[in-house]
Amino acid sequence: MALARWLCLILALLSGLAVSGFPRNPSRLLGKRSLPEGAVDGIEVYSTKVNCKVTSRFAHNVVTTRAVNHANTAKEVSFDVELPKTAFITNFTLTIDGVTYPGNVKEKEVAKKQYEKAVSQGKTAGLVKASGRKLEKFTVSVNVAAGSKVTFELTYEELLKRHKGKYEMYLKVQPKQLVKHFEITVDIFEPQGISTLDAEASFITNDLLGSALTKSFSGKKGHVSFKPSLDQQRSCPTCTDSLLKGDFIITYDVNRESPANVQIVNGYFVHFFAPQGLPVVPKSVVFVIDVSGSMHGRKMEQTKDALLKILEDVKQDDYLNFILFSGDVTTWKDSLVPATPENIQEARKFVMDIHDRGMTNINDALLRGISMLNKAREEHTVPERSTSIIIMLTDGDANVGESRPKKIQENVRNAIGGKFPLYNLGFGNNLNYNFLENMALENHGLARRIYEDSDASLQLQGFYEEVANPLLTGVEAEYPQNAILDLTQNSYQHFYDGSEIVVAGRLADKDMNSFKAAVKGHGAINDLTFTEEVDMKEMEKALQEWDYIFGDYIERLWAYLTIEQLLEKRKNAWGEEKENLTAQALELSLKYHFVTPLTSMVVTKPEDNENQMAIANKPGEGPLDAEVIPSMSYLTSYQVPKTPYYYVDGDPHFIIQIPEKDDAICFNIDEDPGTVLRLIQDPVTGLTVNGQIIGEKRGSSDSQNRRTYFGKLGIASAQMDFRIEVTPENITLWNGDSLSTFSWLDTVMVTQDGLSVMINRKKSMVVSFGDGVAFVVVLHQVWKKEPAHHDFLGFYVVDSRGMSAQTHGLLGQFFHPFDFQVSDVHPGSDPTKPDATMVVKNHQLTVTRGSQKDYRKDISVGRNVACWFVHNNGQGLIDGIHRDYVVPNLF
Repeated sequence: MALARWLCLILALLSGLAVSGFPRNPSRLLGKRSLPEGAVDGIEVYSTKVNCKVTSRFAHNVVTTRAVNHANTAKEVSFDVELPKTAFITNFTLTIDGVTYPGNVKEKEVAKKQYEKAVSQGKTAGLVKASGRKLEKFTVSVNVAAGSKVTFELTYEELLKRHKGKYEMYLKVQPKQLVKHFEITVDIFEPQGISTLDAEASFITNDLLGSALTKSFSGKKGHVSFKPSLDQQRSCPTCTDSLLKGDFIITYDVNRESPANVQIVNGYFVHFFAPQGLPVVPKSVVFVIDVSGSMHGRKMEQTKDALLKILEDVKQDDYLNFILFSGDVTTWKDSLVPATPENIQEARKFVMDIHDRGMTNINDALLRGISMLNKAREEHTVPERSTSIIIMLTDGDANVGESRPKKIQENVRNAIGGKFPLYNLGFGNNLNYNFLENMALENHGLARRIYEDSDASLQLQGFYEEVANPLLTGVEAEYPQNAILDLTQNSYQHFYDGSEIVVAGRLADKDMNSFKAAVKGHGAINDLTFTEEVDMKEMEKALQEWDYIFGDYIERLWAYLTIEQLLEKRKNAWGEEKENLTAQALELSLKYHFVTPLTSMVVTKPEDNENQMAIANKPGEGPLDAEVIPSMSYLTSYQVPKTPYYYVDGDPHFIIQIPEKDDAICFNIDEDPGTVLRLIQDPVTGLTVNGQIIGEKRGSSDSQNRRTYFGKLGIASAQMDFRIEVTPENITLWNGDSLSTFSWLDTVMVTQDGLSVMINRKKSMVVSFGDGVAFVVVLHQVWKKEPAHHDFLGFYVVDSRGMSAQTHGLLGQFFHPFDFQVSDVHPGSDPTKPDATMVVKNHQLTVTRGSQKDYRKDISVGRNVACWFVHNNGQGLIDGIHRDYVVPNLF
């Protein structure tokens, strides 16, 4: 989880009131009535206000936008806000002509059933999903009648985390029209007193910013206001478009007269700990770097640039080493070496000579690094008062040596034995981020995604700076025995300079006279204990002066922290332990009205005189853009767009539908029973689909007329370590080493992060990988006494948007746009099936008009699909020859 947390982040606060469904001639509908300046097609956004209240790092944020439809016809208005991935939505209300439609938080599974039912009725959703590095995007749309007003109000909360010595409030501002009343207001209350406060904007000069911006702080209070006039919003003096497009950033910190601060309100306490001025604890650091072939080019150069910069910052008291891994593992030195100037210079030469090669052996590389750190400690070759950390950077998944994620996790966990943290940096999107995160979390570290961008080198350096200066190790916060209930995490392996440890809990006795908190840790020179004692009467007296705050903030802060930590523990829990953690987090989420991964917000809103259901879910940080369930769903009527789909069914007939041409191409593959064919292979997403051919019950001596079908399908995700084997009898799921088996008599839905499998009894199975990949397997059952034929399967690709441009296979190669031309249509050998000439992929082919069946919606009769049949196993249409697609086994 990111160390830096953001207060309130808003992108397209108004974009964000995007208007869709415009009439063809809006001016005619609007008549001669003059529209307010900035209105777009009749919709005027006349007010947007962002109000953020921060009390002791806990932020309560409300985004309110008001609009009016000046048109003479109804318009659909969309409201977009980007908020932190670490924030929890607590409320959303929609007000139309004075009538308010509130949101209610429900258990996720309850709301999900309502959502799926609505989707099955032809409605779809606006979403909250990952957007950029630390944001997720909230979107809702509503139909607004002519002359009506609408108000959108979104509330979310978050605990700010200290990062490199400051708290940062980052607002992404992008209104797409001039707004009469545009205002961002941030009020900060910090009992320790505010030491610094600043604000800046990337989209406006300092001269213009100065007149629109107000910032001040005194004692415990800070205030920032950004209120640009219409003229200040213009991109030029005579323009009607807005220049407000970019980052608005507020940073602040608090006084550190004491290393610790304890606050108690209504029976709940919060303990902040951030000592300063301590000597840095020497560290032994091993960098485990992926140099496999996929790191070639820009990624490798950026990695080397970052490592060279990091070497400049390594302290002389530190020890270090480099481990490179591809198909094998190599080390710079056999053991850790001190960071002397001579060794640093030699390390620079080593880094500059790094080049990419081969496969990805994560397991052996990590075990080598762990062994090196353990050996240095056991043999006392590093200072007694030092600490160890291991930092791994990879851009892909293990594919040589031990490649099972769960086994690698087990090996690493046993080798580290809780002695030091593991930090995993995932470079790019084509990797199993959940695996990296889970492995880091269970070894007291964290995972961070490094985005493939021009600043990737700075991202790597920035992460190292966060962990470069440990001030304490073995940190533990202690409280009076039997005085505390429901304590959040109170022990940490490290305290890093510029960060902050936050512990919260509930008092067993609200009437105690005093409260004592102590923090113990090992410093660079000696062991330290920091004690803070609170006089409860003095605290109560101080509270009466703090009328500035919202009163239950510590209780909500405690609930936020507790849920966050329960969800982290849950990622590596199994069985009864996972059930208990889930139940605790769910109970708190419902009680405090937080939208978390376990809950959904349900909103009922008007749409064409019907009540429409909306649900909000919290996505995880799995593979980017791979949420199975939308995070915020507002269901409206929807016309399904024409998209291509691809399938293989029957005697295996391959059909490629091309909606742009309102036509289809088909071909057969004639192979022996038992042959396995590669249908889809995507090296980027790690998805593969293979199918095994079966024949008739009685073998035919005529190979030209024999009937063959697909009798077994294998669907696998390397990134998720997940496999599905489908036969006409059973569906078998492997999640790592865990096995689940279902029959076609079941009606069941299996979900996990980034995956959904739904079995429809004796009909079909739907497999979805995130948002953008969906397959349907159709079961064909024949009469049991049928003398010749077996039961068989059909395979349909109904959504391939999430597949990469490198996808191949008998079906996968057609996921990319391609063109064909048909000419010279003339009678063929069968008078009912004309022949023609087709030009496709630089080949000129003779094709025949025919039809095949689509059984997706009707498995008994099917629907006829007209297509141009390519002869000779698709030769000239498919890349290479059909034998190129034969593979040795199903997985």
